[in-house]
Amino acid sequence: MAVDTSPRSTTWTHVDGEWLPGNPPLIGPTSHAMLGSTVFDGARWFDGIAPDLDLHCQRINRSALTMGLKPVKSAEEIVALAWEGVAKFDGATPIYIKPMYWGEHGSPGSVVSVDGDSTRFALCLFEAPMGGHGGTSLTVSPYRRPSPETAMTEAKTGSLYPNSGRMIAEARSRGFDNALVRDLNGNVVETASSNVFMVKDGVVMTPAANRTFLAGITRARVIGLLRKAGFDVHEATLSVEDFMQADEIFTTGNYSKVVGVIRLDDRDLQEGPVTRKALDLYMDWAHGRSESEE
Repeated sequence: MAVDTSPRSTTWTHVDGEWLPGNPPLIGPTSHAMLGSTVFDGARWFDGIAPDLDLHCQRINRSALTMGLKPVKSAEEIVALAWEGVAKFDGATPIYIKPMYWGEHGSPGSVVSVDGDSTRFALCLFEAPMGGHGGTSLTVSPYRRPSPETAMTEAKTGSLYPNSGRMIAEARSRGFDNALVRDLNGNVVETASSNVFMVKDGVVMTPAANRTFLAGITRARVIGLLRKAGFDVHEATLSVEDFMQADEIFTTGNYSKVVGVIRLDDRDLQEGPVTRKALDLYMDWAHGRSESEE
């Protein structure tokens, strides 16, 4: 029986100069994308705003260059297309904004290496409720993040997501929502799908960006907002034990912004005051101003 390829929510995709509804077939069996030459990014629209949309559109082009692709749209062009796409929705449900690049062909003489001149672009928007609020549970994953010598860790690329996917699947098999993830040296770096923070004695800490994980745009925004509000925020090398002894843990990411952790393995936690303040600060900033601060 054929798999139903229709999207699970209202979706519009801009490709080759036109907007198409649903899930248009874009990648064929001979496309180099089938070997992993895909990069993407994700921004959010909700309540009439799209926080840091410009930064997400800049990052997709950096990811493309890391992959060996050639960006065919400027960040400004992608931003304009995104707002054009937003206008196609009814405005009742938050939207995920997903620009993508991939290679269509391998380079001359190599099936493995991508031909940057064959780069294609698409921009997909689909309805997706924010979710995540009310708390999430984490367990320490047995799997690790790769180093930059072993994978393209500095790009937001589809080739990294199977590893994150198995982390989440393994965590859920044990009754947790997500996984706390370490690098090859055993230091905590993120969750399987977001950046992570902890609070101890009023001090906010987050894993130092060591090139094994994507130090996200929302992560940077929350760090800046907390510091501006007078919080002591440190990027540091952190262990599992540090998180086990934390007063609060929360995650940041584009999909759900700021989410409190209410369980880490066999330890129950509360969504504490710093977590709530981080979310309030972010939402206040987002609703007051939709363009990035320098």
